[in-house]
Amino acid sequence: MNTLNVAVVGSGPAGLYTAEALIKQGAALDPPRTVLVDVLDRLPTPYGLVRYGVAPDHKSIKSIADYLRGVLEHDGVRFIGGVQLGDGVTRADLLACYDAVVYATGAMRDRRLGIGGEDLPGSFAATDFVNWYCGHPDMDPDRFTLDAESAAVIGVGNVAVDVARILIRDPAELRETDVSQPVLDALMASKVREVHMIGRRGPAQAKFTTKELRELGELAGVDVVVGQGEADLDAFDASGESARLAREDRHVRGNYTVIKDWAGRAPTGAPRRLNLRFWLMPVEIHGAQRVEGLTVERTRLDADGRLTGTGERETLPVQMVLRSVGYQSVPLAGVPFDERSHTVPNAEGRVLGPDGQPLPGEYVAGWLKRGPTGVIGTNKSDAAQTVRALLADLAGGPGADEAQLPRAGLLRLPEPAADALADQAAGTTGAAGAAGVAAAAGVAGVASSARFGELLAERGIHPVSYDDWLRIETAEKDLAAALGRGARVKLASRAEIHAACGLDAR
Repeated sequence: MNTLNVAVVGSGPAGLYTAEALIKQGAALDPPRTVLVDVLDRLPTPYGLVRYGVAPDHKSIKSIADYLRGVLEHDGVRFIGGVQLGDGVTRADLLACYDAVVYATGAMRDRRLGIGGEDLPGSFAATDFVNWYCGHPDMDPDRFTLDAESAAVIGVGNVAVDVARILIRDPAELRETDVSQPVLDALMASKVREVHMIGRRGPAQAKFTTKELRELGELAGVDVVVGQGEADLDAFDASGESARLAREDRHVRGNYTVIKDWAGRAPTGAPRRLNLRFWLMPVEIHGAQRVEGLTVERTRLDADGRLTGTGERETLPVQMVLRSVGYQSVPLAGVPFDERSHTVPNAEGRVLGPDGQPLPGEYVAGWLKRGPTGVIGTNKSDAAQTVRALLADLAGGPGADEAQLPRAGLLRLPEPAADALADQAAGTTGAAGAAGVAAAAGVAGVASSARFGELLAERGIHPVSYDDWLRIETAEKDLAAALGRGARVKLASRAEIHAACGLDAR
């Protein structure tokens, strides 16, 4: 059999980099083999985190969607949106219809703080706020009414930076972005004038990148203020680790240079203020009917590098709290899941069963595989590793430990090609590249699994095709033109998305 049919569950960066790697690595086989990929997503729109996780004012990062578009437009790739694993379609269905399945659904749930008052009105997960301002179809565009004058963002990673920046910047500057009109209206009416961004550790341990950090200091009409003495590397660190990191780690040194500069500035009296606070641990959120304050405790690192509370407490008069302290993947129906690491148990992308052995035909990529680490581009090498394992398994033959791999005989992967696949997977797709790969792989026509299409039809499931997605894109461009706003404006609800692609009429 020369053709391999693979389902990839998830159309974000991890899923689409996996689809790309399947096409390219299949073309690198000797002789080249056709790999047809169906990319499934529960949403009617592709691109996952790039569309619904990147802040609207980060247009350069969002341009990654242009690259991923090249993957979706490859002749060997088909987009099947609006199909959710566990809701009408089961794991067993996919395994029956495809030669292999790759799960790549990311991490979509916030970690909780585990403190009193966390469920008060006005206390939110940062992912809810991000989904809101990014126009996620699951999020009611009226979810947030920004009537708080002071807000706290718990966390010092890039997501926390995004959330703080969207809260505190002049919303008029977002008018030329793709933010939906109801969200822009809510931001324009926002009463937020002060934001506290809070980290449990110090500047040397913060997870944001220097580029994103610098952007905070470039916001018009915003004073950035660092907590008194909290930029001092030695004041709350008896281990000396903070000072060592600032000397030896280029990333930390870049961050610290920016923070130290801010710490030396006097406020200018700007209309909005961002307070950057370190060495503070949330203890309790207060309020009778809604959030009225946040109590934090001073922390420090002891001589052994352990984080401890000092007993010194401070209450911030905030009316809104957004937690951004990490993300977790959620289980997929029927798929093995480790509740401790919040990942699918795997070995180099091979899904492992309860006995620790690989499950035939099942693979995982992205954050669901390794946890929420790295940047968007990290998913490229991660996907390439998973695909190498998948093709090696389907080619058969002994593994590194001389054990027979689980699904032998479908493809033959020559040893010289295996060594070169990682480098080849790092190339670009693009129009010319896609045509070259298609020709090498012998792809003709649109990728499909006839069995899966028949199954959807039998169950009355009407998926969203790539052509449907293009209709959604056109509707968003038309909306932007009608509103006099930029290149595109996101449709504000799932109903509007369905109407744009005619899904409601099917």
